[in-house]
Amino acid sequence: MTTLAISGLIRPLLEPRLPDDLDVRWFMTHEEALEAVKGAEIGWFDMNDQAAMAETLRAATDLKWLNSIYAGLDFLPMDVLIERGITVTNGAGINAITIAEYVVMGMLNIAKGYREVVRAQERHEWLMDSPGKRELAGSKALLLGYGAIGKLIKPRLDAFDVDVTVVRRNAGPIIEERVLTPDQWRTKLQDFDWIILAVPATPETEGMIGAAELAAMKSDAVLVNIARGSVVDQPALVDALEKKAIGAAFLDVTTPEPLPADHPLWSLDNAHITMHLSGRAQNMMFIRSANRFLENLAKYRAGEAVGPVFDPKLGY
Repeated sequence: MTTLAISGLIRPLLEPRLPDDLDVRWFMTHEEALEAVKGAEIGWFDMNDQAAMAETLRAATDLKWLNSIYAGLDFLPMDVLIERGITVTNGAGINAITIAEYVVMGMLNIAKGYREVVRAQERHEWLMDSPGKRELAGSKALLLGYGAIGKLIKPRLDAFDVDVTVVRRNAGPIIEERVLTPDQWRTKLQDFDWIILAVPATPETEGMIGAAELAAMKSDAVLVNIARGSVVDQPALVDALEKKAIGAAFLDVTTPEPLPADHPLWSLDNAHITMHLSGRAQNMMFIRSANRFLENLAKYRAGEAVGPVFDPKLGY
């Protein structure tokens, strides 16, 4: 009998739909998880505590398939996944719709100065002019990363008549669109009004936006980061924002998270921080995740390929 160790948080959506011939061990605490994974072949043990999740993985010595709602799994021990040959399916695309919507929201918020509109309402003050004069139409955006999220960001910006250039390794099926390769985009930064980061967190992308890249941007350019805080040199970004070397930054992710209450980013008027809420701004995450897991479970038991597969050697 196949043994599964699964977080009890997803139990209401899974239990009524699981085959009867499975040994399913539900858990709610880290301690229960460490016990449940003993002998488990399949695991889905997402936790808010990433260190506890990593420890649970190490304890799951018989694991063959690990499922996760997270798209980014860089906090897990990649060496364990590689050494044990564990198949990993992640949450790529599960939250892509709402994250793409968040990007548009952030761009509109900054373009129209909506933060100042909200503040005026709180003061009961009737503004006579708009604090934001920018239009998305006709502006140029550089989109770094064309995975599940990037593929949804682009058509939404196309609808606003934003001229989008995509950075990806190969032109592939969008060769008719504007595409730059990883060795080209840095020389073109000065051409864009918006620089949108939707790349995975890997050693290759760590600190990819640093002092040199920020200095190359237009003085009114806006950096939008819905990737990971690690892809930006945060001290360099703070410096650029303080000096108004760039227009603004819309940051759904920071380093660290949560951002300390005394961090300078909180106090900068040209920094917009959304506390990594973009993927949580919807009510379909667990439903989509449960449906995908059940589809994969049927495939796994039939000896068919599951997906989307996370490659620990690549980090995404």
